[in-house]
Amino acid sequence: MRFLVLWLVAVLPLCAEVVAVTGARVIDGTGAAPRAATVVIENGRIAAVGEAVSIPVGAVVVDARGKTLLPGLFDVHTHLLASGGAKDLDWGKILKLYLAHGITTVADMSTYPEQFEPMRALIAQGLPAPRVLMAGRFSTPGGHGAEGGRGDFHTQIVQTPREAREAVRRFAAYKPDVIKVFTDGWRYGTDTDMTSMDEETLKALVEEAHRFGLKVVSHTVSMDKAKLAARAGVDVVNHGIGDADLDPEAVRLMAEHHTGYVQTLAVYEPKTAKIAEARKRRWAHLMANGPLARNGGVLLGSGTDAGMPGTPHGASSLHELELMVQGGLSPLEAISAATLNSARLLGLDSERGSITEGKLADLVLIAGDPAANIADIRKIERIWLGGREVDRAALLAAAARPGPTPLAAAKAQAVLDDFESADGRSRLGTLWINNTDGGHDHALMSYQVTPRTSSDHVLSVLAEMTPKDGPYAAMVLPLSKGAVTPVDASAFAGIEFDARGDGEATLQLRGRTGLARTRFQAGPDWKTVRLPFAAFPGAEPAALTALEFTLSRAAGQKAILELDNVRFYQQ
Repeated sequence: MRFLVLWLVAVLPLCAEVVAVTGARVIDGTGAAPRAATVVIENGRIAAVGEAVSIPVGAVVVDARGKTLLPGLFDVHTHLLASGGAKDLDWGKILKLYLAHGITTVADMSTYPEQFEPMRALIAQGLPAPRVLMAGRFSTPGGHGAEGGRGDFHTQIVQTPREAREAVRRFAAYKPDVIKVFTDGWRYGTDTDMTSMDEETLKALVEEAHRFGLKVVSHTVSMDKAKLAARAGVDVVNHGIGDADLDPEAVRLMAEHHTGYVQTLAVYEPKTAKIAEARKRRWAHLMANGPLARNGGVLLGSGTDAGMPGTPHGASSLHELELMVQGGLSPLEAISAATLNSARLLGLDSERGSITEGKLADLVLIAGDPAANIADIRKIERIWLGGREVDRAALLAAAARPGPTPLAAAKAQAVLDDFESADGRSRLGTLWINNTDGGHDHALMSYQVTPRTSSDHVLSVLAEMTPKDGPYAAMVLPLSKGAVTPVDASAFAGIEFDARGDGEATLQLRGRTGLARTRFQAGPDWKTVRLPFAAFPGAEPAALTALEFTLSRAAGQKAILELDNVRFYQQ
């Protein structure tokens, strides 16, 4: 519960049931010119907006003369589980960074469906966070989004309209907030292209998603695929078109089908003076296509792909607005893209995105005038989320503090899995995940529960290494749902399991700060392997999140491993 205490300390002293922000220059998110107005916040919502608004008796008055009040900002394309290479940055700290930068709504495109429930629960219990939308991911065999070695359960793989409809129905049980589809296999001219989704399959997927009330955003980076996505009814084309300037047909199709456009310029911005010609051309197209889409009546939103290298969380969301202005949008257009436009694209505009009576009081006060100078968007002074003021300094300090975000660990149970459950889940109620090396040509693997005897079952794993350096195949057992909540196994001495196979394998213990590993041998006969925690240098038994059984062989070789009766043991 420590995180809840920290959040209450950060927020409750600054809460007031009624707040009046007076004298501010209000940019309401609609694209209208800024105006001087008073904004009254009551019960978490905007109660009144206007020049002659009466201030309720007892309201806390915020004198905002010379400052600008904005709606809370959106980032509709983030990767909350990726640190972008930043040291000591975890999911909890990433959420704090967004909120501290005035980003009050984010759409996360990287989450496992098993993580939805526990992550939402932590936020509901008080983990400091903006409003988070979690995406269900879909791709094609050999398509982008499936090459990262995270297992087919992370990204649903579909190739036909029938598969697409069934996968959406199956996935809907997890209650995603949005659907992400990797429709375009172009790799920017720098790598071998991957597969792309055909129009019939994408249209079926969109139709099925819309039946569940889910918006569909697509990874689309080339003009031909943007036309296909628009014809298929995709709600948002994410990433910007980088292979050409948008032609009139592409713009017309996007406008006619109400397909929005999110550029994610921050992830593509050249960061060095020496730039390859292919990247220069792509950047020129990206910068030109925002105004071309706008001129054709296409609704522009704002997203970053933050979490990818060189795209820091929170700060990139603000920099995205600066890049939009560099590309030809006005500051007001960029702010509208990051507020009401993004809310509309995600179907959230009835609740947020503008400073309008009745909407949620997600607000940002800027010590400057970003409508005149977009760089002032960085001069954040105060933030309200649902009418509660956020302690920005406390959030930034917590994000910079060494060590993982404090989370209470659940007590570990002894039996982890004996592969006898009827629903295919472990004895912990979690799902095993297959995992491989990354890249287009990753290792191939097959796994299933098979009979050991007439009344006993085991997990059988077959793997084939691809011809490259360092291929591997692994089975991952989350110790809590989605491996979100840590598990305290310090009451046990180590891990034991029955194993059979064709040689060396590795067991990795994943903790909150990294991996600890040791090797074991699996021969042609079943044997019980007992590995004390002391055999795992650097292990943290009090805060484990997953076990990973890994096979690694030379390029082109095959491997087999069978497991049974996985458990923690005591001395």
